Amino acid sequence: MAGITPDNLVPRLRELALARGFPSGWAQRKGDFAHWQATARGIAEALALPDPALRERPCGWREEEVEDRGTHMAARGSILLKGRGHWPALLLRPKGAGPHPAALLLHDHGSEFRIGKEKCIRPFKDGEGIAQGWVGQFFDGIWLGDRLAELGFVVLSVDALGWGERQGNGYEAQQALACNLMQIGTSPAAVMAAEDMAAAEFLAHLPEVDASRVCAIGFSLGGFRAWQVAALSPHVAAAVSAGWMASLEGLAQPGNNHLRGQSAFWMTHPGLHRHLDLPDLAGLAAPKPLYVEVGRQDHLFPDAAVSSAYQTLGGIWQAAGSDDRLRLERPEGGHAFGPARHGPALDWLRAVLGLPDRPSTTSQIC
Repeated sequence: MAGITPDNLVPRLRELALARGFPSGWAQRKGDFAHWQATARGIAEALALPDPALRERPCGWREEEVEDRGTHMAARGSILLKGRGHWPALLLRPKGAGPHPAALLLHDHGSEFRIGKEKCIRPFKDGEGIAQGWVGQFFDGIWLGDRLAELGFVVLSVDALGWGERQGNGYEAQQALACNLMQIGTSPAAVMAAEDMAAAEFLAHLPEVDASRVCAIGFSLGGFRAWQVAALSPHVAAAVSAGWMASLEGLAQPGNNHLRGQSAFWMTHPGLHRHLDLPDLAGLAAPKPLYVEVGRQDHLFPDAAVSSAYQTLGGIWQAAGSDDRLRLERPEGGHAFGPARHGPALDWLRAVLGLPDRPSTTSQIC
C-alpha cells in the first residue's frame, strides 16, 4: 500500500525512470561520437565531482618508513595536502633508472574498513594479519601491488575516506556519512572520485614516473574506481577493472546488493542517472585502453546487467575508432581476482603501454 517493496524499490517511480531512460546516454545519443562525449563529460563533471572548493590538492610526500623488497623499495608515508591534512599511502618504487610506468592501485570496499591500501600492497609488519586473510581470499595470496612493482611499475595505493588510517564508524554509519556529505553539497561517491583523480595527478608528477604511462587498476569497488578515474582524469592513460561493471537497470533488481544502500553510496552520484547510465560514465574514457572483467559466477552482477553494459561499451569504443583497445572478458569464477585472472590482464596492460616482457616473481603470503 505504501508503494515500497521489501527491497526498498518504489515500483511506480522505477517504471517512470525506465520510460525516461538516460537522455544523454549512448543509447539516445545525438550527433557524432565527439559531440556525445563532450556533452556527457560536461554532465559527469558537474554531477559526479565536488565543486572546486571541496577538492583537496596534494602538495608533497612525507616518507615515514622504507623497506627493501628485493626488486623494489617499499615506502609507508602520506600524501600531503595544501593547507593541512594528509592521505596515508603505500608507495612502491622499482630499483633501477626511470622513468617507470606507474599504477594507481585502488582498493575494494568489502565491508572491511580496518584496511584499505593494505588490500593492494603488502603492508609493513605491524599490519599484515588482517591483510593476509583478505589477499588470500580474493587474490589467491598475491599482493597485486608488489607484483606490479616486480614488473617495473611505480605503484601507489592510498587509503580512501573511511578505510585504513582514515577509517570511519563502520558499515551502518555509511548512511549518516552520506547524509552529512550531501548537506555540504557533495557525496561519498564524489569525494572518492575527486580523491582518485588527485592521487593520479600526484603519481603522474613523481620524478621517477613516465607520465604518459600511468594506469589505474582495481577490483570490486576498486574496479568501479578504476574505470571512473580513467574516464575523468587526463593523467590516466589506461585502466584495468575487475569485478565491477553493469547497467544500472540490471542492478536494480530485487535481491541485488546494490539496492541495500550503505556500500552503494560510494558508487551513487546524486542526479547523474537522470542523464547517464553506468557504462556511459565509463565510456568517457574512450579511446583509452580499457580492460574489464566480471566473473561468470559473480553473484553481485547478473548476466543481463553485465551483457547490457558490455554492449554499450563496445558501441562507444567502436564509434571512437578504438575497439581494438577495449577488452571485455567474462572469465569463469566468482568475485575474485587471483593470478589466473589478473595474469592475462597485466599482460594486456603491458602490451597496450608498449612495455617489454619482463619475468616476475610472486609476492605470496605463504
